[in-house]
Amino acid sequence: MLPRFEPRECLASKAFPSWSLETSNKGSIAPMAGHSHAKNIKLRKAAVDAKRSKLFSKLARLVITAARGGGDPDRNSKLAFAISKAKSYSLPRDTIEKAIKKGSGEAGGESFENIVYEGYGPNGVAVICDVLTDNRNRTAGEVRKIFDINGGKLGTTNCVAYMFQRKGQFILDAAGRTEDEIMELAMDAGADDVKTEEDSFVILCDPSAFQAVQAKLAEKNITPLEADIVQVADTLVNVDEETGKRVAKLIDALDDHDDVQAVFSNADLPDSAFA
Repeated sequence: MLPRFEPRECLASKAFPSWSLETSNKGSIAPMAGHSHAKNIKLRKAAVDAKRSKLFSKLARLVITAARGGGDPDRNSKLAFAISKAKSYSLPRDTIEKAIKKGSGEAGGESFENIVYEGYGPNGVAVICDVLTDNRNRTAGEVRKIFDINGGKLGTTNCVAYMFQRKGQFILDAAGRTEDEIMELAMDAGADDVKTEEDSFVILCDPSAFQAVQAKLAEKNITPLEADIVQVADTLVNVDEETGKRVAKLIDALDDHDDVQAVFSNADLPDSAFA
């Protein structure tokens, strides 16, 4: 039985899980792309709307892959996360149910492999791609080509991964809430840190604590603007406007690939990079 998830504020305030998604921070742990991910979410909103069909396909693939560990989200935390994420982007319920059946073996379906590609963008910035593919060789060649034609280079395993930490991340609207309130709530749920970012709060946690933090927020009737598992850069690299636009172009090209689930970078992109 598919659990009920209340719809969130969906696409009006988020970008694709990816590079998104998503998904940034300040202070001791730096944002994955740009000095304000909350701002980047808004700047990229139109592009996400335009790619909704492709986004739905990627989310269905995520659910299919997660369901290989079992079709019951109460017993499969990866599936519970995938369903929650799919619902947050308004993926239709029947599409989610079909994807679960395909992944769990109840219905015939595709088999996808999870791969992480690492590389370098313009000016040597680090780039990580989370991929789900049914053909490793095809995807590797296509991703390599995207890097090449956009001034980057596909690297080897762990060439940049050591610069990032995998974290659960929740972005909350700060309106009507205090940092102390959110900090207490987050710490009670097992989160690692809370950051203030412009008009938002960013909660960071170990991926294993994601569901606990999500449940605590739901208990307090707090709907995140975004909730995802992301790669957070330990240190940001400042880039100028021209380089920032080239990096943004590379990330958009990777993000547009059917097999790419998410793209992360350690580039601190200026707002003008999205113009």
